[in-house]
Amino acid sequence: MTGTDRRRPGPRRRQGDGLELVRATLAPVIVRTSRPTRFARPQPPTIWRCADPMADGLTIGQAAAFVGVTIKTVRHYHRLGLVAEPDRDGSGYRRYRSGELFRLVQVRTLAAAGVPLAEIGDLLDADPKTFAATLDNVHHQLTERIEDLIARRDRLHRLDHGDRALLPDRACAVLDRLAELGFSPDYVTGQREALVLARALVPEIFDSFLTRLEHSLDDPESVELTKRGWDARAWDPDDPRIEELASTMADKLLTNRALLAMPTGFRNQSDAASRYGMVNHHREDQSPSIARLNTLVEAKLRAAGIAVPSQ
Repeated sequence: MTGTDRRRPGPRRRQGDGLELVRATLAPVIVRTSRPTRFARPQPPTIWRCADPMADGLTIGQAAAFVGVTIKTVRHYHRLGLVAEPDRDGSGYRRYRSGELFRLVQVRTLAAAGVPLAEIGDLLDADPKTFAATLDNVHHQLTERIEDLIARRDRLHRLDHGDRALLPDRACAVLDRLAELGFSPDYVTGQREALVLARALVPEIFDSFLTRLEHSLDDPESVELTKRGWDARAWDPDDPRIEELASTMADKLLTNRALLAMPTGFRNQSDAASRYGMVNHHREDQSPSIARLNTLVEAKLRAAGIAVPSQ
């Protein structure tokens, strides 16, 4: 130590003082008081319990959610008397308990199955035999509705396929056959319109009409005569060729008289002639020569004993 160094020497460090310092640092700090230290007893963990929504019943919104309907539907069931309205609690809310929920499930299930709401009340209160009979009736009604919906779906499908929106596949096949045989688009259009009218106005003879067309298209001579008849639209109505062509066409038709027969029930109807005329004379106003040709053919068929309706 020099004269200039006047610092006081620190205490002499003994061996092991470093370990004591570490121990002092890690040791807990104990605050001593005048009272002896007491250790508190361990407390059990706090268990939080959630309120049971079913304990006091459900609100209308909760009940509707449980059953799978809307609040509006539940209120509608109340108005119809299908489900009794529960009592209100002290806060003024209606509380739905198991009995009301069970009834709601019953009503919802029957309504979803197609049972009319007007019948559900009596059905739930009916005896087993009446219940089963009512369900059988509902099953029958649903089957009819399903068939109707399938028919509507098929009609919608046909809307994407031109003629098939108004005519069955068999009639469409006849129209396709006409085009394949070289008939003009105007003639095919006229036949399409005639088929649509026949199906609507004279359904009693629609199938036989198709059968006659199918047979004629399989006969080359009939095809040629039909094309000549269509060409006659450009002739003068008094052209002598029209009467000659009418005789040839009538003779050809008479070779298969069975195809010309009209159902007895149809012939006896008072409006049969007018309905038949609307179809057979379609578009004649656009071609006087075709009108005369058809009139002559019908007259020759009647003269041969064929019951062609006439006004």
